[in-house]
Amino acid sequence: MDGYFTSRLHHELRSTVREFAESEVRPLIPAMESARSVHHELSRRIARQGWLGATIGRAYGGMGVGHLGKTIIIEELSRVSAAMGAMVQASQLGAAKIVHFGSEEQRKTWLPAVAAGECLPTIAVTEPESGGHVLGMAATAVRDGGDYVLNGRKVYVGNSHVGDLHGVVVRTGPGSRGLTAFLVEAGRPGLRVAEQREAMGLHGFSFGELAFEDCRVPAGNRLGEEGDGLAVAYSSSVLYGRANLTAVSLGIHQAVLEETTGFCAERVRYGKPLHELPSVRLKLGRMQSRLMTSRLAAYHAVHLLDAGLPCDAELMNAKLVNVESALDSARDAMEIHAAAGLFTDRPVERHLRDAHHIFAPAGTSDVQLLRLGEVALGTAKGQWSQRLSELVRAEPVL
Repeated sequence: MDGYFTSRLHHELRSTVREFAESEVRPLIPAMESARSVHHELSRRIARQGWLGATIGRAYGGMGVGHLGKTIIIEELSRVSAAMGAMVQASQLGAAKIVHFGSEEQRKTWLPAVAAGECLPTIAVTEPESGGHVLGMAATAVRDGGDYVLNGRKVYVGNSHVGDLHGVVVRTGPGSRGLTAFLVEAGRPGLRVAEQREAMGLHGFSFGELAFEDCRVPAGNRLGEEGDGLAVAYSSSVLYGRANLTAVSLGIHQAVLEETTGFCAERVRYGKPLHELPSVRLKLGRMQSRLMTSRLAAYHAVHLLDAGLPCDAELMNAKLVNVESALDSARDAMEIHAAAGLFTDRPVERHLRDAHHIFAPAGTSDVQLLRLGEVALGTAKGQWSQRLSELVRAEPVL
C-alpha cells in the first residue's frame, strides 16, 4: 500500500527523517519528559533541517514535496517523539496561511525564512470563551491610520513559546465577514506570551496563550483583505490541521505497535514468549489491522490533496480513523503491558498520553462524524480542497 502512493524520493525522505529522529531526538526524550516544558534548542535544530518547508514551493526555498512528503516527515518524527512531530505540524500549519493568503511581498519575506528554519510560524485562532467556535471570537483589531490595534487573547497556540511569527485571526467587524488575519512578529510591543503550563503529554512542545494589549500592527501585515479571516481559519484547519494531526497520530500508532511487539517477544509467560498467548496475539492482530487501515486513510487523503482533487471528507475521515485507532491501540498496548506499562521506563504510557492531545484540535471525533453525516446526506457545505486546489497541488515528485 505504501508503495502505491510513495516514490523513491519519499522513501529516501523517510530514511533521512527516521535516522535524525533516532540519533538526535530520542536521546533527549528523558530530559523533555522530566522538564515537561518546551525544548527550544531541539525545535530549532529540527527546523534547520528544512522540513518546515515541505509544502512551500521551491521558488520560495521550500522542499515542494507536498502533503504526502509532509505527512511522512511528521509521522517519522512522531514515531520517536510526538512532541517534536507536533512542533513541525504546527509550524507547517503556520506557513500555510502565508502560502494561501499572503501577498507576493509577504511570501518573499517570510517563506524562505520558514523553509530555512530561521522562522517558526504559528496560527492563533482559538479563544478561552469561544473555543472551536470561530465566529464566537472576541479579540479585535481596529484600524488606526496605517496600523491596526489588536486586543484580546488566544489560547492553545501551537509553538506559542518558540514561534517567531504569529498568524492571528481577530474580529474587525460583525458576522462571518468581520474576521481578518494578521502576521504579528513575536517581539512586537503589546504582545505577551503567557507562562507555559504543564500538560499531560507532548512534553517538549508548547501550546499556550498569547495576549494582545494595544498591540500595533502595520496594515502591510494583514493577510489578504479585511473579511478573509474566516477563510484563513477554516482552510488552515481543514486542509492542514486535519492532515497534520493525522500524521502525528500515525507516528504514535506505529511506535505503539513496535514497542508492544518488542515487549511481547522479550517477556516470557508459561515458558514461552508472551505473544504465544492467543489473547495477546489477537490484540496484536487488531493493532496491526488498525495501523494498516489508518495509514491507508491518511495517505489516500493527502494523495488527493496533492493532486488538487476535492477531498474534504477524506481528510475528516483520516483524522477520525487515525486518532481513534491510535487511542484504541494504545489502550490495548497498556493492557498487554499490564503493570509494566505504568512505569516511565517503558514509553507506552507516554504514547497513550500523547495520543490524547491529538483528539480535540481541528475538530474532535464527534465534529468529524457530524461533518461526515452531512456528506452522507448531501448537505455538506463547500470544498476547501477544491477552492484552493491550485495552491495545494504538489510539485512533481520523482
